[in-house]
Amino acid sequence: MTDEIDDRGFTAPTEFTIRANRAVAESLPLDDPQDFEDARRGLIAGDPEMAISRGENVLAWNMPGYDFIEGEAPHSVNPSLWRQAKLNNIHGLFEVTKGIYQLRGFDLSNLTIIEGKTGWIMVDPMIAMETTAAAFEFAKKHLEPKPVVAVIHTHSHIDHFGGVLSLIAPDDVKQGKVRIVAPEGFIEEAISENIIAGVAMARRAEYMYGRGLPFSARGHVDTGLGKGPAMGRIGIIEPTDIIDRTPQELEIDGIRFIFQNAPESEAPAEMTFFLPEMKAYCGAEIVSKTLHNVYTLRGTKARDALKWSNYIDEAIDLFGDAEVYFGTHHWPVWGNARVVEFLKKQRDIYKYIHDQTLRMANDGFTPREIAEQMDYPESLRTTFSNRGYYGTPQHNAKAVYTYYFGWYDGNPAGLNPLPPVESGKRYVRFMGGAERLLRNAQASFDEGDYRWVAEVLNHLVFAEPDNQAAKNLLAKAYDQLGYQAESGPWRDVYLTAAYELRHGTPEGNEHLGAAFGMLKHIPLPRFFDAMCVRLNGPEADGRNMVVNISFTDKQETYVLTLENSVLHHKKSDPDPAANASLKLTHELFLRVFTGQVNLADAAGTGELELDGDPNDLMQFFSLLTRPQGAFNIVTP
Repeated sequence: MTDEIDDRGFTAPTEFTIRANRAVAESLPLDDPQDFEDARRGLIAGDPEMAISRGENVLAWNMPGYDFIEGEAPHSVNPSLWRQAKLNNIHGLFEVTKGIYQLRGFDLSNLTIIEGKTGWIMVDPMIAMETTAAAFEFAKKHLEPKPVVAVIHTHSHIDHFGGVLSLIAPDDVKQGKVRIVAPEGFIEEAISENIIAGVAMARRAEYMYGRGLPFSARGHVDTGLGKGPAMGRIGIIEPTDIIDRTPQELEIDGIRFIFQNAPESEAPAEMTFFLPEMKAYCGAEIVSKTLHNVYTLRGTKARDALKWSNYIDEAIDLFGDAEVYFGTHHWPVWGNARVVEFLKKQRDIYKYIHDQTLRMANDGFTPREIAEQMDYPESLRTTFSNRGYYGTPQHNAKAVYTYYFGWYDGNPAGLNPLPPVESGKRYVRFMGGAERLLRNAQASFDEGDYRWVAEVLNHLVFAEPDNQAAKNLLAKAYDQLGYQAESGPWRDVYLTAAYELRHGTPEGNEHLGAAFGMLKHIPLPRFFDAMCVRLNGPEADGRNMVVNISFTDKQETYVLTLENSVLHHKKSDPDPAANASLKLTHELFLRVFTGQVNLADAAGTGELELDGDPNDLMQFFSLLTRPQGAFNIVTP
């Protein structure tokens, strides 16, 4: 069956994969209708043609692309993930309870709308301006026309703030017409993840979310958390109200909110809230209809699983009389007993993984050994909201270990290993050469030992990146691992790896261009933090410089000092001894930074003023790298 290849090169599921997926189907009550009833409850209107444009012939969102997800799971998709994908296909405008509405299926996350006394309170604008605008326009066809009076960001991940500029104007916030409520540290953490580490994280996210994969039974089907991230423009606005304690009450447009501050849980800056008059609890993302990530495959700070569990326990104590739960992903839960049971099982899954990881670590087990043994009791294992559709018990256990002990597992063989290419060459030589290794890998593939095939062939591909036979067989192993994965991200990672082994690395990414609306509204000190990490330290060795940058529209000057191959920034008066001084608008500087405008060209148009040595200034900017983001992952 493996010779049946589709038009993207993906091979057919083998008998080993078919048996593995059949065993999953037999172990779970996949025909339980409760989640489907909940996911459809309160539907006001749907849009079967929900395709949202972000430019000529380019879509930000394509919900009809998932229409193939119906009926029984094909052999090439884990049946548990297929069930989750069918649930996440249910989309539209829903009434959660009187005064609370949700738009689901317009992006990876939900847009929640709460009715205030005079206007709408928007919870978690989604990833992109395009999808957020389309969702709100759809809602306005069915809801009373009112202005947006407040925005609540439950946490610092981009799918909960990126679309904000499509709902409100920054000037309305400055003039006090709109409030923005967010947890303590929101801006700092949003910038840290999306700007300072954004380029590398965006590239890794292509794997985690399968952005280059077709929507098909052998490609991308779901992330487990939602269908997938939208691709469009993003923005951010500084909050007007900060949540920094628990409980913290605010009245927003006549509605009473009780907030729970939950930092270092699912996000470094996160909060939940309760609406006492409606008996409604918004769990943000500390609870979801999946096991979440204690560490995400795109690469974020490891999360504190114990604190995470404790926050859910605290929520049960504080808001245990809730009659409805709603979240920033997935569908709600109704009825007090069901809400409390759902919260308890979410609480216990994170604590179980935390406690058992530490138990085994204290017995001397390493991360890989712990992950191999990590499973959980039947009461948690057979609850669909605890299944590993997004996070997995295996990589979450490694994350808990890393949180406490770091990357080193204590075995000195891992203290200073050779880099992948040099290591690969030696492995291949020790295994008798490329031809023998490839023959043995094929035999292991024929036995269904795909994890081992991936491990050994990875060495061969890094040793001989032009060995197409090795890349082809490794891609076939990744196909099967992807087809068997219950986790949407695991599936997408494996299948993206297979695709790139066959077709090569894609060209570039549009991270900085898409983030222009975000760069424009972040505090300047945080922007310069992001600029500092682009300094090429080895190239800067021995060079000392001072550059003044004055923003004519903000009446602010920053002095940039380069010494010891480190770039520092400070808001102050211009340094009279600077090598060069630059005066320009903030927006023009951002266009230079993002590569939209060449510095020399801008100088020629008179849009900026330069004092000092222009050669020093050009040399300074030449030390700042401009990463394209399309680095290799499965090849050297």
